[in-house]
Amino acid sequence: MLLLSLAFGCMIGFVLGLTGGGGGIFAVPLLVYGLGVPTHQAIVISLATVGLTALSGGLLRLPGVEAEGRTALIFGLSGILGAPLGAWVNPYLPATGLLSGFALLMLVVAWHLWRQATQRPEESRIMFGASDPALDESAGPACRYDPGGRLQFTSRCALRLTLTGSATGLLSGLFGVGGGFLIVPALVLVAALPIRRAVATSLWVIAIISSIALLTHLLAGHRLDFGLTAGFVLGGLGGMGFGIALGRRIAGPQLQKTFASMVAIVAVFIMARLVIDR
Repeated sequence: MLLLSLAFGCMIGFVLGLTGGGGGIFAVPLLVYGLGVPTHQAIVISLATVGLTALSGGLLRLPGVEAEGRTALIFGLSGILGAPLGAWVNPYLPATGLLSGFALLMLVVAWHLWRQATQRPEESRIMFGASDPALDESAGPACRYDPGGRLQFTSRCALRLTLTGSATGLLSGLFGVGGGFLIVPALVLVAALPIRRAVATSLWVIAIISSIALLTHLLAGHRLDFGLTAGFVLGGLGGMGFGIALGRRIAGPQLQKTFASMVAIVAVFIMARLVIDR
């Protein structure tokens, strides 16, 4: 059991380091189908594992100043609004319903992320604040950046980040994920961050949201298996470094498509298992 938890944790850490998300979408299925952990207990272990592993990844990326700190803070704090509600609703939903909803959500996210990877070149011109008066400021990304890469903070950008962060927190508490598989697409599509900066920023957001969601579960009396969690965390710390190193060698669009493919594969696996186990 310990060796399996270490191996699975390493896989989760690798995915988090590579893509800035997706660790939770692997953690829950691995715990449920690989180790036979009940779904609701797996969600609590997943939050602890993903949160601690993401925090370590965020610290590893600090020297490169790759993360967008203000965006991460707004997004993460907004997630706190939704995470307790998701954690409160979680016990009242059947395990099959949770896994089915989880899989469907993953497919939608994968499709949007893959589609975004082939976005039109002119969108990047809007994203980085082209000063063309003919451009409609209400069109294109809500958040834009100056030529130096600094966020141009506007009320429209703040509102979008707050609403998206709250929705991500809700889903995090409900499904037991740090929200990375939602955060990365949201940071790319809503905050208009390049994929590499979105990955780095996502790790900090995941750490914030996971911590709050986990605390809510524990206050609600949900049990955390410290033995399994320790194995997952130790394995995750080992895999994180490899994921970060490989992610820096992959081109941005290809990294997005890799992330989308991984999400879709896990979604199809969950659906197949639900049909087989019926």
